[in-house]
Amino acid sequence: MRIPRIYQPGPLEVGQTLALDDDGANHVGRVLRMQAGQALILFNGEGDQFPATITEAGKKQVLVRIEQRESQDSESPLSLHLGQVISRGDKMEFTIQKAVELGVASITPLWSERCGVKLSGDRLDKKIHQWQKVAIAACEQCGRNRVPEVRPVMKLEPWLAEPFDGLKLNLHPRARYSINTLPEPVTTLRLLIGPEGGLSPGEIEAAAAQGFTDILLGPRVLRTETAALTAITALQVRFGDLG
Repeated sequence: MRIPRIYQPGPLEVGQTLALDDDGANHVGRVLRMQAGQALILFNGEGDQFPATITEAGKKQVLVRIEQRESQDSESPLSLHLGQVISRGDKMEFTIQKAVELGVASITPLWSERCGVKLSGDRLDKKIHQWQKVAIAACEQCGRNRVPEVRPVMKLEPWLAEPFDGLKLNLHPRARYSINTLPEPVTTLRLLIGPEGGLSPGEIEAAAAQGFTDILLGPRVLRTETAALTAITALQVRFGDLG
């Protein structure tokens, strides 16, 4: 049986006994129904992981003892920042989950002219918090010990203008170049993925003015969530650690 991995924020030390936070305790105690004496692995996002043993398990509290520290680097050599225009329904959560599994380093949700999602105030704050929890859960599942940040939502133009020393790419169905024509090596990269209706002509021009290169994935027009994951996979195969 695979040993469950649980994100536990805060300092972790060998020999320490601690109570899991609410999310971890709920998952271990209520969902997995684990008992005292069973093993799990903790990580706090700083890079290492910590095999631990449950010493007390209840519906409201789970205590664990950390047995050892392990260094395990599963991060991609390609530092990829995804700028994703917010998509409807659960598509955004799906994109974030799979992007984290594929190795992205950080994600910025974006507003654009043709973005069909309307969020503000508390609803927006709760959504960002939920997206970060999706990223954490994806790390628990895929074995990453560093949690990508889901940044606050930005409008597209300020995000385009942020200082960045690396390759900047914009998916465009009529671009002249493909990922396979990009020069090597690339270690830092920004990838822009537009909304379901695509970026407006003005936004495409704005991206080009900020140094973004239009790239093509293939002859078919992909949905926004398909485009993001296909592009990330192709970039990790070419410049990262997939393949």
